[in-house]
Amino acid sequence: MSNLGDTAKYSSKITNLVQPRLQPGDMLSIVITNVDPETSTLLNKGLLPVVNTAVLPGNAAPADAPGYLVDGSGEITFPVVGKVRLEGMTVEEAVGRMGQALANVVKNPIISIKVINFKITVVGEVNKPGVFNIPNSRVNVLEALGMAGDMTVYGRRENVQVIHEENGRRTVTRINLNNADALQSPAYYLQQNDVVYVIPDKLREKQARTDTKTLSIIVAAATVITVIISRLF
Repeated sequence: MSNLGDTAKYSSKITNLVQPRLQPGDMLSIVITNVDPETSTLLNKGLLPVVNTAVLPGNAAPADAPGYLVDGSGEITFPVVGKVRLEGMTVEEAVGRMGQALANVVKNPIISIKVINFKITVVGEVNKPGVFNIPNSRVNVLEALGMAGDMTVYGRRENVQVIHEENGRRTVTRINLNNADALQSPAYYLQQNDVVYVIPDKLREKQARTDTKTLSIIVAAATVITVIISRLF
């Protein structure tokens, strides 16, 4: 944000906040409650308490995390009502859709839906690259870099790329963190499965090429020496 200079205060209206939309592969915690305990028990049958994935080692959701999987057709299978299509909806829209599906089953239900495997990936020139599970489904680029231990000194702050996949399409958006306009980028707020890639500067690229070349020479020399020794003995 170097273009802010010595500005004492910066203020701008948030216009780029994106509500994540459900997609195949999302695991949902769906809890239904109402005044009838028996109905609530029936609808929530088999749903174990959701694990707090924020404190798991490596911040990764467990493979057997309880919940309802959005399948390849964009649907979940829910007790009593069967298939319900939720793909492409926000969590709020999904709550409304579940309310419609349950209209003939339960009166005035209170519906809670949460994505329990919302994750992002941060790679490239950061100190701790990895996959991070986000418990509240809301995270921005700066927070993601903080989770990854910030950029290394070789990271290009003017060329941070956010890779997003949706509806069979992949988009790459460049964010220049040297400019305050980055705060208004459509990719500033990350979505499910987004990848943040910090590109290395020219010095790092040159160093990597040199290291690879040196390693190749060492491997080749070791191979030759091995062949010579095997012939001698």
